Amino acid sequence: MIACHECDALHRLSPLPEHASAHCACCDARLYHNQPKALSRSLALHLAALGLFIIANSFPFISLKLGGRVETDMLLSGPLALFAVGMGDIGLLVLLTSIIFPLLTITAALYLLLPLHFGQRAAATGAVFRWIQRLMPWSLLGVFMLGVLIAIVKLLDLAQIEVGISLMAFAALLPVAVLAQQSFDSSLFWPHHFEAVAASSKGASVLISGRARQHGLVTCHTCAYLVDEKHWNCPRCDEHLHMRKPDALARTWALLVTASLLLIPANVLPIMTVIRFGQGDPSTILGGVVHLIAAGMWPLGLIVFFASIMVPLTKLLALVFLLVSVQRRSGWRPEDRTRLYRITEIIGSWSMVDIFIIGILTSLVSLDAIATIRPGIAASYFAAAVVVTMIAAQSFDPRLIWDALDEESTQKRVLMEKSYG
Repeated sequence: MIACHECDALHRLSPLPEHASAHCACCDARLYHNQPKALSRSLALHLAALGLFIIANSFPFISLKLGGRVETDMLLSGPLALFAVGMGDIGLLVLLTSIIFPLLTITAALYLLLPLHFGQRAAATGAVFRWIQRLMPWSLLGVFMLGVLIAIVKLLDLAQIEVGISLMAFAALLPVAVLAQQSFDSSLFWPHHFEAVAASSKGASVLISGRARQHGLVTCHTCAYLVDEKHWNCPRCDEHLHMRKPDALARTWALLVTASLLLIPANVLPIMTVIRFGQGDPSTILGGVVHLIAAGMWPLGLIVFFASIMVPLTKLLALVFLLVSVQRRSGWRPEDRTRLYRITEIIGSWSMVDIFIIGILTSLVSLDAIATIRPGIAASYFAAAVVVTMIAAQSFDPRLIWDALDEESTQKRVLMEKSYG
């Protein structure tokens, strides 16, 4: 059996056709996938990702030419430039999310996959797999690439831009890294034991009456192993087990309040200052959007507006709505609320695009009296708000949405039994 990680519904594991996926019959979350030659495919993708990552970090990324001067940017230049101007907190965040965490997830996956390919199991497989799952949401290569593209467009009016071989390798890395992440699954290390039950034509597994909690079962949130609730730790990956995430509502509320307070100075104070010939021109997040639109770059302005203003605000409001609905024991449209949670988890990291833009521009535009870009204090507040909202989304437990529905059904059944008893 397997339990849905988003609604706790129990399903029988049934064989699937090649390339088919099994989805939860209640909330439509993907449960498992049948990928032919999954181990060889995942290993090849991770090896390709590592090769492209090494190239992307070994050669010039972007070059800026202005007034006879040339500034060449490596992938590591952005974090180092932020450290140099006293913004170590932002520099560390950019370094972790664009270089260190992606590298760790790729190399750790290869540490597990290479021995498995030769019929061996790596030492501490459970612990390494657990840490890979924790780091994956913080590997923001796609967001960083968007930041690079926006920075290049913003600099086209200022100077001549030359794209280096590292940027091309980084662009090739993105789809490979996405496919590698999708191919990395717990079933590679702990294969499913299918029951003799036919799957439907849509590839959905067979639903069992009730949820795992009602049967005294708990799911490992890391490797999806279903065990008796008496277990304190997962027998496979040694993750600490909980029927539901501890203090999920209180912790999420606290993080949302913190993020809301951080967004105030993040949007009021200057996030970046452009210095031209000794004259500073500080701008806020909204001021930067207005400047882009006024300069005729309205598609770019809209992207920054949605990523830096609308996404954080929408995510806050969505999580508040989910928290209130759970606390009110609402049974209203649980499938749609689960889908809303899924969206908030996906979009939250895209707000980091502004921080990546600042890192790239700070590194490239450092031409002394001609032109210099310096990050403002609002960047620290904004980065902290993005990180806190990402942690808030991870702290919320979507299974609580369905618990309220089960309580409502139980109450109705008890009332019917009393009325007919």
